[in-house]
Amino acid sequence: MTTAAHVHHRDGGERAPRSANEAVALLAGRQHGVVARGQLLAAGLGRRVIDRRIESGLLQPLHRGVYAVGHRALRAEAWWIAAVLAAGPGAVLSYRSAAELWGLRSGSRRRIEVTVARRRRSTARLELHEVELQPDEVTVEAGVPVTTPARTLLDLAVVLTEQHLERAFQEAEVRRLASPTSLDALVAPYPARRGTPAIRRIVERHRNLGTAVPTSILERRFLALLDAHDLPRPSIDRLSEGGELDATWRAQRLIVECDGFASHGTREAFEADRAKDRALQVAGWRVIRITWRQLVDDADMIAAQLRILLAAA
Repeated sequence: MTTAAHVHHRDGGERAPRSANEAVALLAGRQHGVVARGQLLAAGLGRRVIDRRIESGLLQPLHRGVYAVGHRALRAEAWWIAAVLAAGPGAVLSYRSAAELWGLRSGSRRRIEVTVARRRRSTARLELHEVELQPDEVTVEAGVPVTTPARTLLDLAVVLTEQHLERAFQEAEVRRLASPTSLDALVAPYPARRGTPAIRRIVERHRNLGTAVPTSILERRFLALLDAHDLPRPSIDRLSEGGELDATWRAQRLIVECDGFASHGTREAFEADRAKDRALQVAGWRVIRITWRQLVDDADMIAAQLRILLAAA
């Protein structure tokens, strides 16, 4: 984690903080209210000053040498950063804690999981994994150093059942955080690793269903489902040749977006889709999304749900 702090001018430039207190405030602001002792020393606070602030409650200990500034009513991101800082240089959030950050699963474990390059002892609040990660296996999300989604899934394969692992994989797919190709490539160097067979089975299942489906095939499949269940046909807008279409029932103010990809593009595209959904809902439309795999596997359920939605209008 960086220790440098700068104040932004209105004209877009930067200046160094005028005081140690200002530097600490800027640092805490970037790190969700959490700072490390080494960072405080680098910012210009003396050891005695730090100790007095701890005694007075201005710094609340979270781990050895890691503090919350002012209070301990912290968001999850603060606890994650605190754990990474406590684990030392090069540490990153990983395993189930990384999955929680990425939204792949909910977290209920007391200990936060962090990966380090050098062996260190775990504590009551930290579960440390000694792994030499490659540069393309780590990133920063919400200000927290963390394993990439693909690396996170690879790690989860060691600690989760295949059923729970597949759920995390599917969530990554929905959130556009990973693709079978990138995960498959990541697994290749670890053929004997526990969990690798489960990852390969999941990737293969999703690859079989997950090639890009041409829009024409997606449309025919969707319309055939509607006809088979005596549902009214919508107007169709083809969004891309690679497999996206909008089905619109204007009288019922209902839009169904069908996606012919099993794994999607970027996180930015995921965010853009959600922004589009919000705008449509504000305008009075109801929007639901259906993937090709759902269209194949859950056709009867989709038809029943569409019947309810169309009747409700």
